Amino acid sequence: MEWTAAAALPDRACAGLSDTELVARILAGQCELFEIVMRRHNQQLYRAARAIVRNEAEVEDVLQQAYLNAFAHLEQFEARSQLSTWLTRIVINEACARRRRSQRIPASISEAHRVAPSSTLDDMASGLPSPEHQAYAGELQRVLEEAVDALPEPYRVVFMLRDVEGMSTSETGTVLELGAEAVKTRLHRARAMLRRVVAERIGAAAPGTFQFQVPRCDRVVHAVLRRLAGPALSLVEGPRPQ
Repeated sequence: MEWTAAAALPDRACAGLSDTELVARILAGQCELFEIVMRRHNQQLYRAARAIVRNEAEVEDVLQQAYLNAFAHLEQFEARSQLSTWLTRIVINEACARRRRSQRIPASISEAHRVAPSSTLDDMASGLPSPEHQAYAGELQRVLEEAVDALPEPYRVVFMLRDVEGMSTSETGTVLELGAEAVKTRLHRARAMLRRVVAERIGAAAPGTFQFQVPRCDRVVHAVLRRLAGPALSLVEGPRPQ
């Protein structure tokens, strides 16, 4: 589909619409509602991309291109499935394609495994009772994120979708095109690997890792909207979403 030049800011009243209702309205010409879709799913899609592309700047590029691909082929979305699952599949396809391209260009090992600083600690701090607890939580989060980054990709992606993002076994299998047993096996092995590093602390810390903070969310959304509003939409590349 094409972006409507007259698209305005989305009506706040539309924020309560379901994903299916939003898609129907976007396809009917209310293109501005795509911003709500992006803001609603940015966190989950960031984590899916981050499991494959571990360079933070590239993750944002992946998200932007994936959203452009999704918008261009939005009519292919079938309401009987969840929009989040469909979008996650597109993000994973784009992340894998970008990783394959980047592997053709030599990169330093240190850069490939660098963990970018996170602003999550600032958000966590206000709910913690003391500086000591803040420091402990921050160190635990850092250890956990580094441990997840070190997992082999097949296990890292499953762990990110299941334990960090909270997707069900069925949803994860659909996104990754895996059977339920394969998802369970990979998750079990991922947890076993992580347990050696963070032991019982992983359960409490996992939901707070790999946060996609508001400034980054805004940056991705605004970049996509600029590209949709201009001739760049015709330059959308990459495989059609499955």
